[in-house]
Amino acid sequence: MKIIEHLKITPLFQGLTAEELDELAMILTDQEFKRGQTIFSEGDAGLGFYVVVSGLVKIYKLSLDGKEQILHIFEAGEPFAEAAVFAGVSFPAHALALKNSRVFFFPRTSFIEVIKNHPTLAMNMMAALSMRLKKFAHMIEALSLKEVPGRLASHILYLYDQQDDSDEVDLKIAKNHVASLLGTIPETLSRILTKMQKQELIRSSGSTIIILDHDGLEDLAAGERRL
Repeated sequence: MKIIEHLKITPLFQGLTAEELDELAMILTDQEFKRGQTIFSEGDAGLGFYVVVSGLVKIYKLSLDGKEQILHIFEAGEPFAEAAVFAGVSFPAHALALKNSRVFFFPRTSFIEVIKNHPTLAMNMMAALSMRLKKFAHMIEALSLKEVPGRLASHILYLYDQQDDSDEVDLKIAKNHVASLLGTIPETLSRILTKMQKQELIRSSGSTIIILDHDGLEDLAAGERRL
């Protein structure tokens, strides 16, 4: 698929004219990263932002003792590091390819010039940042107010809401990464999944979760039920 075709199906660039898409194609850099390869590190200069074309990218922080906390997992069509466009500061976290990934990089200076002439793009950027803030608020609420079973139930329901009407939910990432995303360890996550299956809330097979009891999961996510 040509670069322009990828841009057309990217939500961030919806509503743009062919001429505007051409302008974006002229300034971007098409990059590929192998699985496990670092895209940028915390403290690197925020020279621009990225859009995932294919693959998976994780954004994460490391504590002083090396413990990892995943902040986001991005897949095809999603932008990341957009704050660099407006703030012009260093990246506040690390980015790494979880799978072989292709990304488009948009340099900050050139992109700002494009935004100045195209208000539709500016509005799309604001919408993307608003959605990111909403996800952060959800994550902070889960990590600070919910126990791990409630976090996992919320995560499963969130993935369910992002897909077509199917009770099969694909975790998309390895369970150790799910554990990091939820602020726990893989062993604890496995025990909770086992308990959920025994209580017939879900059935788990590899990276696939089959929801058996929506109401029960919602009660667990809301803290109205305990395992």
